[in-house]
Amino acid sequence: MLKEIAKLHSGAVLITGDGKRIARIYLNAWGKAGRSILAEYLPFQVNGDVYIGAPFESDDFDVYLIVNPLSRPKPERVMLRRWLGEHKDKLILLYEHKYVKDSITRYKIREFIDYLIAYKRETVGFERVDVMRLESGKVVESRTYVRRY
Repeated sequence: MLKEIAKLHSGAVLITGDGKRIARIYLNAWGKAGRSILAEYLPFQVNGDVYIGAPFESDDFDVYLIVNPLSRPKPERVMLRRWLGEHKDKLILLYEHKYVKDSITRYKIREFIDYLIAYKRETVGFERVDVMRLESGKVVESRTYVRRY
């Protein structure tokens, strides 16, 4: 399912739990494919050309990186949901620092998300990545990946 996401042409992907490595891999893959990327700001380093700016003011890019969409004030979340509804033909990576998995049902943004990737680093020496495919805000497919380190 992780490879499916790397091959997406449109849709919204939410990465939670500070999964910098996963987000970086996706942005690098999409950048190598020749897509133009606009980010609010970069919480990690990305290879290739990434433009920094306000995503809500430009429609000229193929991929958008929006940071901490769930931690914003309510008026900004309403504006984000409206913007997501208008840009279903674009590829949007939503990167959230806090861990959200099952509690995504509390957020109205769930209706606009196609994939949820919940990254969690456990204290016993492994990382856990839960990947869920959503349709209309409901989980239709789920997978868990575990990596020991």
